[in-house]
Amino acid sequence: MEKKVFRSRISVLLVIILLAIFLPTVISIIRSGNIFNPGFYIFLGVIVFIVLSLTGIRYVISGNKLHLEMWFISSGSVNIANIVSIKRTYNPLTSPAASLKRLAIHCTTGWMGGLISPVREKEFFEALKVVNPDIYIRVNDKKGWWRIWDWDI
Repeated sequence: MEKKVFRSRISVLLVIILLAIFLPTVISIIRSGNIFNPGFYIFLGVIVFIVLSLTGIRYVISGNKLHLEMWFISSGSVNIANIVSIKRTYNPLTSPAASLKRLAIHCTTGWMGGLISPVREKEFFEALKVVNPDIYIRVNDKKGWWRIWDWDI
């Protein structure tokens, strides 16, 4: 079976929150003229690390395994045959997902231990069902006033 890669969805709300936290600090440091302060470069390094972390999350389906990766580092895998159900959740717990619109994967051994948010969900479900057609998928895409142009929250 071929390897299928799905990147993580990136939430507009999450980007706005990060900008609201970091942008005022960067602007105040630049206005004060302290751009040669080592703390400023450490702060920028933290911002770059967060951006790279959010953009590097991938979910790889290879053979009968679902691998969670951040750039080139694998952070675990689950056997697709053990997946029982997938459901929609907006749980803000820390997880390998750059979005608040997430999927909770439940396995025969219990909860997978993380929440994921692949960008092409229907294709992701189809790829999983090729390996395990018994997966029960409880995902409905609700539309609402908070989703402008079908953006993600």
